[in-house]
Amino acid sequence: MTTQTDTPRDPESRGLPLTPALLALTMVSGLIDAVSYLGLGHVFTANMTGNVVVLGFAAAGAPGFSVPHTLTSLCCFLVGAVTGGRIAARFGKGSRRSWARGTFAAEAVLTGACAAVAFAAPGATATAYTLIAVTALAMGLRNATVRKLGVADLTTTVLTMTLTGLAADSRLGGGAGHHYPRRIGSVVAMLAGALLGASLVLHHGLGIPLLIAALVAAALAATVSGRE
Repeated sequence: MTTQTDTPRDPESRGLPLTPALLALTMVSGLIDAVSYLGLGHVFTANMTGNVVVLGFAAAGAPGFSVPHTLTSLCCFLVGAVTGGRIAARFGKGSRRSWARGTFAAEAVLTGACAAVAFAAPGATATAYTLIAVTALAMGLRNATVRKLGVADLTTTVLTMTLTGLAADSRLGGGAGHHYPRRIGSVVAMLAGALLGASLVLHHGLGIPLLIAALVAAALAATVSGRE
């Protein structure tokens, strides 16, 4: 009589695949930038491409922009990215599942702390700088991790190359039209996050969108797998 042994399941595959997880984080980026741009003085804390442009506007003296706010965001984002790079160098060759979950948990803690500050002291100058610094730090940490994970077309914070690929690689652009579902998904996720974030900021303040961002990151930290 022949006995069959069950093949052990790959622990990396347990949980939510990385592709939908990163799409959810793209939506979170829309929320975070809605909070920072609309509620913290026209500064981005997730989209650093926009932030460099904003720094130019602020340096030129354009009304409504702040050099200190923008520099705070840029510097804290870079600190987060350096931290994320060091974490990737240490843990990136091990379990992608554990590494991704740890990073997303850190993002959840940082954005949750920002939500608490926004609820406790809305409108204070110190609150604005705290939210800019800590959300930018969280986004830098996440971006470094997402970059090292290397899931194609899912950077979670910028869409310029995604839109370029969507157009240039389409049949109209002479390409084969591959990868368009996740590219379209990225655009829709960012737009949905920005729309929801703007609506919440304009009508309910900064705490609720930050709390939603923290809860999404926490859910992903508990469920994400190491596979696409």
